[in-house]
Amino acid sequence: MQNTYDIGKPFDWNYDNGPVYNKEFPPVPQTPQKDFLGHPVNSRLGIAAGLLLNSRWIKTYSRLGFDILTYKTVRSQYRPCQELPNWVFVKGEKQIDPLQPGETQELLGQQPDDYRKITSSVSFGMPSKDPAEWMADVETARKALGRGQVLIVSVVASPGENSPVSEMVEDFGRLAAMAREAGAQVIEANLSCPNVCTAEGDIFLDAELSGEIAGAMHKNANGLPLLLKLGHFAKDQQIREVLQSVQGKASGVVMVNGVSRRVVDERGNPAFGRGREMSGILGRGIHAFSLDNVRSALAIVERERLPLEIIAVGGIAESDDAAPYFRAGAAAVMMGSAPMFDPHLAIGIKRQHPEW
Repeated sequence: MQNTYDIGKPFDWNYDNGPVYNKEFPPVPQTPQKDFLGHPVNSRLGIAAGLLLNSRWIKTYSRLGFDILTYKTVRSQYRPCQELPNWVFVKGEKQIDPLQPGETQELLGQQPDDYRKITSSVSFGMPSKDPAEWMADVETARKALGRGQVLIVSVVASPGENSPVSEMVEDFGRLAAMAREAGAQVIEANLSCPNVCTAEGDIFLDAELSGEIAGAMHKNANGLPLLLKLGHFAKDQQIREVLQSVQGKASGVVMVNGVSRRVVDERGNPAFGRGREMSGILGRGIHAFSLDNVRSALAIVERERLPLEIIAVGGIAESDDAAPYFRAGAAAVMMGSAPMFDPHLAIGIKRQHPEW
């Protein structure tokens, strides 16, 4: 099946023309309704921030049985995408060691035949359309959803160079109000994007700052559920500190948003070009450590009775990948890249596990 996102074409082409899906929509299995942050949903299967570029993408994947749909991370100002390439494949099926940030990943020349074994690297730079465009489009996306489906809008601040931290916190707060006004049912703050080269990608490692951002957004969300997207934590104590800091402000967290690594070609040159040496890793290679972090977070929430839900993401390409997350107690399972390779993924999982 052809990828719905054409990695050989620029981001703006995929925004204007995608998703590439020319088949008839197959029937979606009917499943019992569940609860997700107070919303009735057909399933607790969703797509994380990244793939769903606009309302057309949201509508297509909603018709394909994904019920928790995340509108790609947007900003309070226009931000262009980085130049091609933006998406490449890396060698090997082994799990990446999250504690070895200096570990280099090697470029794979072509897409593997089995999408379930794919590890990818992305370098987009978190682009965003102008707020006037994305806010109107979020409203369209909300109207495109069917019964038992929920729209999350993911946002990230755009602090100026050398600007005070307070400016970033205020920007996150404004974005919460903008997302709410546009029609979001749930708001997500992206605190952990691994495919940018600036400090906005590792905010989640600062527990106090994460709490400040959650507070500012909670104030402007006007009662809407608020999620924080987090990256990998090396120690359980770090997870505990962040969860303690955001409780009572956020409704839950989404984890794990991959890791940043150096990706090189066969000559040892940066796969994405000079100045873009580091890029985000997603897919098969991040499943093990993502599951470990989710299990740790769930144990902390249970032990300390924190009013937080844990939404899992990381290396999920089939039901066997999702199962341990659900068994651990995740409130939902989100998929990042796999739905691009197999848009019928949710339909297949629902047939096997209608209880999810």
